[in-house]
Amino acid sequence: MACTSEFIDFICDTLAPLGEVRFRKMMGDYVIYLNDKCVITACDNIAFVKKLPCIANLMADAETGYAYKGAKEEYILDFYDLHKTLKVLSTLWEELPFPKSRKK
Repeated sequence: MACTSEFIDFICDTLAPLGEVRFRKMMGDYVIYLNDKCVITACDNIAFVKKLPCIANLMADAETGYAYKGAKEEYILDFYDLHKTLKVLSTLWEELPFPKSRKK
């Protein structure tokens, strides 16, 4: 099952206080960008974030899962704790690199 547009809109609205949010459809699911960095992979109405050491303490009690077959295990964001979600994403944003530009 692919993500619903309502779920993607909810994520984008939730992240809006952190800056510019945009999304891109990828093979039926979505990647969500925050200030030009890819921070969330959304599949089957579940938001996944990379398991990085910088958020390990914040996500210690989080569920984990796989966004798609063959993917690495990732944390699943719980949007019920808005303060924690925004803290996780702002911390993650600091650690993630900007995408490499494509040479034409």
